[in-house]
Amino acid sequence: MHELNNTRRILERLPDEHMTWKPHVKSMTLGGLSTHLINLLNWQIAIVLYPEFDLSTVPLRREALESREAVLEEFDANVIKLNKLIDECDETTLGEDWTLRNGDHIILRQPRALALRTFGLNHMVHHRAQLGVYLRLLDIPLPGLYGPTADEEGK
Repeated sequence: MHELNNTRRILERLPDEHMTWKPHVKSMTLGGLSTHLINLLNWQIAIVLYPEFDLSTVPLRREALESREAVLEEFDANVIKLNKLIDECDETTLGEDWTLRNGDHIILRQPRALALRTFGLNHMVHHRAQLGVYLRLLDIPLPGLYGPTADEEGK
């Protein structure tokens, strides 16, 4: 929950006027990256609910959300779902194998607890940091997640 709260703190800084901006032609837009963070939260829910996730059954990229309000609304709703699922989950379930596949190709198979940590949470933290770079490039003050940022020094 600590990491999800930190992710929300970054998402709270999203500027609606820059949701289509991207720092490089090969990069996702700000809205696309924010939406990807929502998808990673959806995948964490799927890790708890289902024994596998097949990438071939979902679109490669979801349509980007267009506003901070839409991002926060979906994020908050999914955090509530995930928190409830984890509270109800037992060690046996967390120890069961979970598979990420693309059709017949198995990308990874590991216990749910490990999949939650790596494919879900670590993956989210990685893209949250990427979002922090986007916001920095747009000169939007960053919140301190593990201590003060340059924007908060002296406060």
